[in-house]
Amino acid sequence: MQRSTDRILTTHTGSLPRPEDLTRSMFAKEEGVPVDGAALAARIEAAVAEVVGRQVEAGIDVVDDGEYSKPSYATYVKDRFHGFKGKSEPLQYRDLVDFPGMARRVFGDPGRARRKTPACTEPVSLRDPEAVRTDVANLRAAPARTRAREAFLTAASPGVISLFFKNEHYPSHEAYLFAIAEAMKHEYETVARAGFVLQIDCPDLGMGRHIQFADLGIEEFRTMARLHIEALDHALANVPPEQIRMHDLVLAARATAVSFEGANPRHAHEWRVFETVRVPDGKTIIPGVIDSTTNFIEHPLLVAERITRYARLVGRENVMAGTDCGFGTWVGQAAVDPDIVWAKLGSLAEGARLASRELW
Repeated sequence: MQRSTDRILTTHTGSLPRPEDLTRSMFAKEEGVPVDGAALAARIEAAVAEVVGRQVEAGIDVVDDGEYSKPSYATYVKDRFHGFKGKSEPLQYRDLVDFPGMARRVFGDPGRARRKTPACTEPVSLRDPEAVRTDVANLRAAPARTRAREAFLTAASPGVISLFFKNEHYPSHEAYLFAIAEAMKHEYETVARAGFVLQIDCPDLGMGRHIQFADLGIEEFRTMARLHIEALDHALANVPPEQIRMHDLVLAARATAVSFEGANPRHAHEWRVFETVRVPDGKTIIPGVIDSTTNFIEHPLLVAERITRYARLVGRENVMAGTDCGFGTWVGQAAVDPDIVWAKLGSLAEGARLASRELW
């Protein structure tokens, strides 16, 4: 993970809106409709080149492939691993129980409705070792990548995989978790060997509280979260920490950089955590300074204000400006209009420039 010595760098969480034709092809694939594999692969390669260019044009320093090869940031593993052949069941969100109308809207989302989460009914093992190599090749081939400061690829954590895919095979959650961790080593290490930053998506360390472990008390949940981090660190044993960043706030893990929500109304106050929590030496925080769920375009001055607040608490060299979450966490997600996404990212870049003038 590169650090800037002269300005605040910008990045995002990984997923970006997909072109409409790619979305249609990915929907068809999820629904079991025959799809021309070669044609889909060629379209993904071209789309990755396009989206990298758009990120650079928007002023983003650390870019990625938009997660264009994946139906979602976590459920893609069903296509790359053996073991997931059971019945697909929707997740249960405990925090939506009191809001049935909102629950209907959430589960009626076209992308979420097509999301497949088959249970684990057999041993988990690698089935398609070439998939991540193709992701690497597509990002490496994108012409605009060389104009970016750095590039990253995302991968699901063992914990979030265990959240989406119910265990119906292993004798315990711990056994299931470490089996997934062992299987994910190939993907993690392939990305790192290619020279890219590896972003591990770990929302299980947050949203697992009201989904996977909704019946546990807070201390019991923290125990499970520690187990998830242990499994992740096991999977990352051969990946240099400086090439790892996480999407969640767990400073004890091996990752050098940690991304977390900081702009939406539920989390915007949490910058105060850093009044008492010290960021360990060598770590970078990537707070979300633009919201990924609304169509409001944050003013660059607000973005700059948020960035400077963190920088003054933890040190300007320890901060990179990011987004709360992805803008296309699964195919067909439409919380933010695609054109507005790029306007928001442009505002992020301009806010970072304004903050840099104030901080340097």
